[in-house]
Amino acid sequence: MPDPGVGFEYPPVEVTWLKRDVLLFANTIGATADELHFLYELHPDFAVFPTYPIILPFKKDSSEVVDFYAAQKAVKIPNVPDFDSRRVVDGQRKMEFLKPLPVTSENRKFEIRTKVLGVYDKGRPGSVVETQTDLVDVQSGEVYSRMIGSAFFIAQGNWGGPKGPATENFPPPKGKAPDATLEHQTTPESALLYRLNGDYNPLHATPEPGKKMGFGGAIMHGLYSWNTTSHLLLKKFGAGDPSNIKEYQARFASPVKPGDKLVTQVWRTGEKKGDFEEIRFVTQVEGGKACLTNGRALIRVVAESKSKL
Repeated sequence: MPDPGVGFEYPPVEVTWLKRDVLLFANTIGATADELHFLYELHPDFAVFPTYPIILPFKKDSSEVVDFYAAQKAVKIPNVPDFDSRRVVDGQRKMEFLKPLPVTSENRKFEIRTKVLGVYDKGRPGSVVETQTDLVDVQSGEVYSRMIGSAFFIAQGNWGGPKGPATENFPPPKGKAPDATLEHQTTPESALLYRLNGDYNPLHATPEPGKKMGFGGAIMHGLYSWNTTSHLLLKKFGAGDPSNIKEYQARFASPVKPGDKLVTQVWRTGEKKGDFEEIRFVTQVEGGKACLTNGRALIRVVAESKSKL
């Protein structure tokens, strides 16, 4: 008998974005004035930052604030419990960048098509739902990006489901000093700005949900740290050129509070897939715990790169 939920396909969801959305996203993840190709719509190389599609399952086709909890409960996966989306955090996210995204979806039709890869019962800690989400041009059928993600539903386990497979790990190379240390300073307002991209989970705006979940108050979006780190890596090693990143992933290990400084240690492995080198990284709160582990990216490395676009 197949594992519960596996292969279930959510109804396709139309998604839209404007140049304004692309500019906002780049601003919220730390793009700077020397990267005008992400920040100025009339730049000759104006481009979407590659990880932008990660926000589309939240934003969908709306330019207005959406009810996060209602949206999460819209479709139930058959044969698994009805998990409470008020107690959910990100587990791990991986993106594959297959085609450059147009700077606007205007006059075209895009859909996100999501299917369940697994629903895992981790016992008392909770349950994991793993999904694959493709961003698809409806007319051509081409897939622009593929996202593999897991959501962890806190304290919602022990329902008799499968435990799930062991995850593949990408630790830093043993005995090798980092090739770079990159820093990003958040502010008390960082999450309040980032949520305007379309991820309106109240956990990141007001203290009450975080207190109920044991975090002591509001925390940063896991995807904020995930996206800001991807930006630092592409700028440092790939000259800020969107075509220089092929894959990117990280596991969410611990929460980040608004105002924390993020410090990312990066190792080049020398292992290559075509022109792209495997890079591994760990991001931690300065003086505290790692918040992103299992970090791995495939980047076309430009020596001593600075943004040249």
